[in-house]
Amino acid sequence: MSAELTPYEVFEAGPVHLQCGITLPDARLAYATYGRLNAALDNVVVYPTRYGGSHADNEFLIGPGMALDPEKYFIIVPNMLGNGVSSSPSNTPVPLAGPDFPRITQYDNVMLQERLLREVFGITKVRLACGWSMGGQQAYHWAALFPDRVAAMACFCGQAITAGHTHVFLEGVKHALITDPAWMQGRYDEPPWRGLTAKGRVWAGWVLSQEWFREELWRGMGYVSVEDYLKNVWDAMYYGLDANDMLSLIATWQACDISANPLYNGDREAALKAITAKAIVLPCRTDLYFPPEDNAREVAVMPDAELRVIDSVWGHYAGGGRNQPDTDTIDAALRELLA
Repeated sequence: MSAELTPYEVFEAGPVHLQCGITLPDARLAYATYGRLNAALDNVVVYPTRYGGSHADNEFLIGPGMALDPEKYFIIVPNMLGNGVSSSPSNTPVPLAGPDFPRITQYDNVMLQERLLREVFGITKVRLACGWSMGGQQAYHWAALFPDRVAAMACFCGQAITAGHTHVFLEGVKHALITDPAWMQGRYDEPPWRGLTAKGRVWAGWVLSQEWFREELWRGMGYVSVEDYLKNVWDAMYYGLDANDMLSLIATWQACDISANPLYNGDREAALKAITAKAIVLPCRTDLYFPPEDNAREVAVMPDAELRVIDSVWGHYAGGGRNQPDTDTIDAALRELLA
């Protein structure tokens, strides 16, 4: 996680039966809340986490005067399974520890999150489900799995279904990590630093656009060369994170399919058509993971959805709070959906 871990609570969910056919005996869902739940239980925003992030990394969109204003809304940020805070390879005991941790899907994540809302808070209605990247995948799942309970949905720089090109990109990231001899099939004695560094360098070439590098925007961050930027930002990006956790999240990302569940049985069109929530989908023009063309296909099937392209050179990071004008665009869309 890139942000300091801020306070959170844990939903002790007991045994959870996963889509892969394995039971997680003592599942733990870590979550943070912002604001107060009103008496009508109808001011709820669900805002799940992204790849490699925790609840703390979502706070750039939460604050007084913003669309996600804790004075108005009760904002719940659940941590994905596998992210190192909720149940993950790094914190689950044998026999499901490390590389033996079961494969998690976004369906697993959202079904567990629904239990949290219902069993802990008595919440059955969601005013808005939203998220960046893998968080946006979960927002899509919320809107499709509970169409009569989610009023609005926003996905920024994410997808309902992981595209083939994104799957292949993730294969490159994964293999940069697992080809480190220190990885030892996931049973490492010490973190595979070379693999984690290689993973960061691969990611650096995908998360930002060609235009970003062409304009040398790293200079505005205080670096004097591309290598200076890579060395100081990306070489240590994943050092504090567990390699098996990162691989678990990659598997979840690769498997993301809004229809891969008992409700839709692989019918992607039916899953997208079921989303009756008012939706704004915000891809970035230069995102190399989730290009606007992929989202356009999804939005074309959804009953009440708008494709609103973020015109930015910040690529995937346009959705993650790195560039204020892009954040303002997302905040404005969320404000519309909550109006």
